[in-house]
Amino acid sequence: MAGKLRAGDVLSIGQFAQRAGLAVSALRYYEAEGLIAPMRAPSGQRRFRRADIRRVSFIRIAQQFGYTLPQIKALMAGLPEGRTPTAKDWRDISALFRDTLDQRIETLRKMRDDLDGCIGCGCLSLEKCKLYNQQDKAATRGAGPRYLMGDRSDEISETGA
Repeated sequence: MAGKLRAGDVLSIGQFAQRAGLAVSALRYYEAEGLIAPMRAPSGQRRFRRADIRRVSFIRIAQQFGYTLPQIKALMAGLPEGRTPTAKDWRDISALFRDTLDQRIETLRKMRDDLDGCIGCGCLSLEKCKLYNQQDKAATRGAGPRYLMGDRSDEISETGA
């Protein structure tokens, strides 16, 4: 642990849960998943650094964007233990976060635009669609809404190959 902590810099699990807006059980779960690493008092009780509040806030924000806990753990792997992450630390992690979000935004934009075109067609059937899926050629690429999943109609031949 880097540096000596003052009494006000360390929170019990109850104090930390209240400050973070989470149940104690959620903090224990995050600990079990390796997302946070509280210190232990001589009595064995968990003690959290105030800096851990930022970590838990990041976890909650990332979850709202659809990240899984293993993905969040990977994103946080570069953050230092035992000291408050610096602005540069957070910039580095947010760059990774931003790239993934930009990809998701682009996928959602494409889905929105393709959906507008599909609904405009009026057939609402991938088997009969004359514009996007002639003779159900997309089915050769696998199950699901292939074009919304990233396949492009110009990449699939009329024979489906």
